[in-house]
Amino acid sequence: MPNPPILVAALYQFTRLDKPEEIRAPLFALCDEQGVKGTLLLAREGINGTIAGTDQAIEAVLDHIRKLPGCSAITAKYSRSAAMPFLRLKVRVKAEIVTLGVPGVDPVQDAGTYVDPQDWNALIADPDVIVIDTRNDYEVAIGQFDRAIDPQTASFRDFPEWFRARRDEFGTAPKVAMYCTGGIRCEKSTAFLKAEGVEQVYHLKGGILSYLEHIPAEESLWRGECFVFDERVSVGHGLRQGALALCRACRNPISEDDRASDLFADGISCPACFHERTPQQRAGYAERQRQAVLARRTGRAHIGVKLER
Repeated sequence: MPNPPILVAALYQFTRLDKPEEIRAPLFALCDEQGVKGTLLLAREGINGTIAGTDQAIEAVLDHIRKLPGCSAITAKYSRSAAMPFLRLKVRVKAEIVTLGVPGVDPVQDAGTYVDPQDWNALIADPDVIVIDTRNDYEVAIGQFDRAIDPQTASFRDFPEWFRARRDEFGTAPKVAMYCTGGIRCEKSTAFLKAEGVEQVYHLKGGILSYLEHIPAEESLWRGECFVFDERVSVGHGLRQGALALCRACRNPISEDDRASDLFADGISCPACFHERTPQQRAGYAERQRQAVLARRTGRAHIGVKLER
């Protein structure tokens, strides 16, 4: 059976980019020319993003990125999709490529110790190891590792406050193992913990995606699915697309039971957001959904998928 035609590449590199604004336009132009969609973020601390396109297009973009300062050895985590999983292309300059909001944290110099997926089970099975999921609450809700602590944070920015409030609970010399989707949040969160005085800090190399790619389901300590930030919504072992969909109103993952709820309306609401939105907001979502459906029926591009420059 042939591979699905669309190659999805998740990538990041912490490095020093003195003038990220000068990198943006040529990178956007190349992606646009190659028909690549997705999001790439640039900052003085490096590059981060997930993009999709043909194999040749993705390789052309990666060749370009490898010529950037400190990016010659950048690698990507690959998966495949039967259809383009992104609606548009975005290349943006930001203050951080992943926002922690703590000045002075330096993943280039101070990140924790990498642990290969093949060694991860033994580490997190150790009862003396504190296992922390650094992702957001809606991500953790659909899957996590055995024994992992869920900080129940709505944003990665909330993680430092959560940790500082519980620092004493972890003892004087804790051994901490952390993980996230693709590894980038752990680069920063482990560097943050080291800056806070925690010396034994480990993180899953390549994140959950690498673990699901390399560890067979029968040996796995992962439970559930892994949320991904594209139209596939979630993946499971072997990086196969999961069973979840996406609420277009709140962007939370939704299950078949959620879609069967009286509170669910496609593009308008789901059980997670119905009571958090006003009738006026839901009316706006309904009009947006009507226009999107009409655009699909007539073969037109909906305004929401316009390329962003």
